Amino acid sequence: MALKTFKPYTKSTRGTILISRDGLWKGKPFKSLTAPNNSSKGRNNYGRITSRNHGGGHKHKYRKIDFYRKKIGLTAEVERIEYDPNRSCHIMLVKFEDGERFYYLSPKDIKVGDVIQNGSDSEIKIGNCLPLKDIPVGVDIHNVEINPGGGGKIARSAGTSVSISGIDGNYSIIKMTSGEVRKINSNSMATIGVLSNPDQKNIKIGKAGRSRWLGKRPHTRGVVKNPVDHPHGGGEGKSAGGRHPVSPTGQSAKGLKTRDNKKTDKFIIRRRKKKRA
Repeated sequence: MALKTFKPYTKSTRGTILISRDGLWKGKPFKSLTAPNNSSKGRNNYGRITSRNHGGGHKHKYRKIDFYRKKIGLTAEVERIEYDPNRSCHIMLVKFEDGERFYYLSPKDIKVGDVIQNGSDSEIKIGNCLPLKDIPVGVDIHNVEINPGGGGKIARSAGTSVSISGIDGNYSIIKMTSGEVRKINSNSMATIGVLSNPDQKNIKIGKAGRSRWLGKRPHTRGVVKNPVDHPHGGGEGKSAGGRHPVSPTGQSAKGLKTRDNKKTDKFIIRRRKKKRA
């Protein structure tokens, strides 16, 4: 997919960069694979705001994606590749030999008419889904299960993939994009290829209105609030120093590690790379 730039007819079009959707399906989604997607607008079951600055946004339906890829023994043809408002990568509608259709995450370089398959007897080809034990070392994969049968959890956003760097008994050693290296059960399923729409990271929104279409509301910085409203608030003029950066609830906002899952620590061989301050 190519990027679209615009002539500066207005202030918003001057900096806008969007993704061209020329090769995507222009009709409506496959109806039986959609569901209502009513936004919570950042509120919990009591109606109280628990995630700030959420709300509004364009109305859309949820596309039911099959992350499990359990239909084994039959081949499927890619009928069309679609835009999905619920995720950053594109999705593809596939039709199996028995007539059943599913939505799958669409890898890069896959085309309408390509044939794909699930299961351990599948070919090492883009779009095919196999157990990790049947995939060669060094191949790019996405939609990786953490536990066998649990559905793909790792590498599901636009342009992402992970790779197998080795085998350790019943486990495959997976290298993440973040730099983390961890062990995953070799019976877990994964799909061959890098996910579509890698230019998603180059989008420039261009105007506040487009953020509102995405369901993002205006955000007020803590330093311009009163002390009663935010830990950064108060002071004379533009005083922003003298405080440790924290969230409105007092949680440190710069590099505090919040991970607390000792059960899976044994599977992590190397932690992810630290971000630069």
